[in-house]
Amino acid sequence: MAIGPRLDLRQSQSLVMTPQLQQAIKLLALSNLEVEGFIAEELERNPLLDTGGGGEEDRSPERDPEDWTGEIGGDSPDEPVTADRLIEHGDATGDGTLDVDYVAETFHHDGPTDGGQGLDGTLGMGGAAGGALGDDAPDFDAMAGDAPSLHDHLMAQAGATLSGRELMVAGQLIDQIDEAGYLTADLLELAQRLGVPLAVVEHCLTVIQQFDPTGVGARSLSECLALQAREADRHDPAMARLLDNLDLLAGGRLTQLRKICGVDEEDLADMIRELRDYDPKPGLKFGGSRIEAVVPDLFVARRSGGWAIEVNSATLPRLLVNRSYYVELAHGSHDKASKAWLSDCLASANWLVKALDQRQRTIIKVASEIVKQQEAFFVKGVSELRPLTLKTVADAIGMHESTVSRVTSNKYLSCARGLFELKYFFTSAIQSADGGDAVSAEAVKSAIRALITAEDPRNILSDDTLVDLLRAKGFDIARRTVAKYREAIGIGSSVQRRRQKSIQMHMA
Repeated sequence: MAIGPRLDLRQSQSLVMTPQLQQAIKLLALSNLEVEGFIAEELERNPLLDTGGGGEEDRSPERDPEDWTGEIGGDSPDEPVTADRLIEHGDATGDGTLDVDYVAETFHHDGPTDGGQGLDGTLGMGGAAGGALGDDAPDFDAMAGDAPSLHDHLMAQAGATLSGRELMVAGQLIDQIDEAGYLTADLLELAQRLGVPLAVVEHCLTVIQQFDPTGVGARSLSECLALQAREADRHDPAMARLLDNLDLLAGGRLTQLRKICGVDEEDLADMIRELRDYDPKPGLKFGGSRIEAVVPDLFVARRSGGWAIEVNSATLPRLLVNRSYYVELAHGSHDKASKAWLSDCLASANWLVKALDQRQRTIIKVASEIVKQQEAFFVKGVSELRPLTLKTVADAIGMHESTVSRVTSNKYLSCARGLFELKYFFTSAIQSADGGDAVSAEAVKSAIRALITAEDPRNILSDDTLVDLLRAKGFDIARRTVAKYREAIGIGSSVQRRRQKSIQMHMA
């Protein structure tokens, strides 16, 4: 065989991810609030995108909304539109009108704030997240300013108390206090680095430990609680010995602790009760990021004819293609570069509106199948939650498993039983002890929580006992699985619970 360069022609097929297809896939994984931010960026970038009322003046008489819906879904206008079909037929070059009527039946999944209706008429839940007052409602979130941080709070007090070199040292100490209020720096090392006597650093720390909140600047939990005990005038010798032996208290060795403190059972109970009123992390009262409430992406409500599922459109602006502005710009531009830029803007706007509408349809389709599969949960509660996988839902609705995974990411569903992430409804299966249908892992966790909550303080249930009780309820589960589920829901072992119950009984 001759060795040398040669030129071969080969024919092959490959899937090319265009920017438009990547955008459509990205939109599926975003929550409603994230989509709102994405749309805001697109509105600034693309002059042909607009938010409007969707009235007759925004509609183009050239095409009916059903026309382009059929183009996305396939050859038949009645063929269901899926995200997979959108990717398969993803042509962003079309300039068909997409500023359709949002009141039309095509957008039946839009919320009541858009003038649409629920699956059986109306859910009346659109104002739950956006408020019934509409765009003129006051933005209370904007009014709420950021709370002062712990650092700012302490520096303000230091500035009013100290000056000169001491204020500089106090500032360095405050910089080393974590968000819980504990000092993380070594005093000797800090004194050497600043070139000041250790006594000056210790004095500044003593001053800081007198600041609000009480307990700030402590170097250990014992010192933090001691500062609060001094503030409450409860730091007597017995309390000091108790704070020096917190490990015995955590281990439930109350008899040994009474001997060390030199008190009787009643006095020890009073001291423990006093400790429970103290704050082990005083710094958390200040600063930190503002807690944001979770806004549901979907509403589910029971109706006489079944279940109504609705996208929370209160968190999504209405997006339109401003075709009149496009015509105005097209008539005014004559150079090739301007026309090319305008065509790109129109194609991008058309694609984005298509992708957003398809996102809504896909979410509704996936959520409907989840409600169908987990109907017993919505009726009776977590004990009836069934095992469910992404593949099961994907096969039922004719989509790819990865599409369902993206749809259920970062999305929350609001129903009569509370607010749940869509991923919550996908749980592993636990075999039934009586040979019946498998049960959900979440149902097993709920049963474990109920058993431990109802246990007798004088007869704490071990993991082996829990296995027997769960098997009697029809759950065939191993001891190690019980321990794993118990730890997952934040419940301690039988030894830890026995100590906790013992301390509580002594305090009662």
